[in-house]
Amino acid sequence: QVQLVESGGGLVQAGGSLRLSCAASARSFSSLIMGWFRQAPGKGREFVAAISSGGGATLYSDSVKGRFTISRDNAKNTMYLQMNSLKPEDTAAYHCATGPTLPQIGRGNINYWGQGTQVTVSS
Repeated sequence: QVQLVESGGGLVQAGGSLRLSCAASARSFSSLIMGWFRQAPGKGREFVAAISSGGGATLYSDSVKGRFTISRDNAKNTMYLQMNSLKPEDTAAYHCATGPTLPQIGRGNINYWGQGTQVTVSS
């Protein structure tokens, strides 16, 4: 069983930055493939980024590539998403998740899902 708790969301102006955190309660956090997804009102779940268990490999959606950076600290059982140059279209609830492999989590195949943290970007 894995529990995921996101934090760090808020209201920011376009062009600003936020850093999201995902704290995981899992004995084997360092073996988990982790990722971020987002869901805007009335829209489906959208893959944002994913990171391998050791942090050496990452995957990003085209919509955030070059602006967002995913990272993790296995000693703290925590994953992060640094979001820069935010745009109004980035407004959504951001959820962290675990998945079986990096490519599969990129296709939306997830095992566990957090409650989410709201990010609102004003124009």
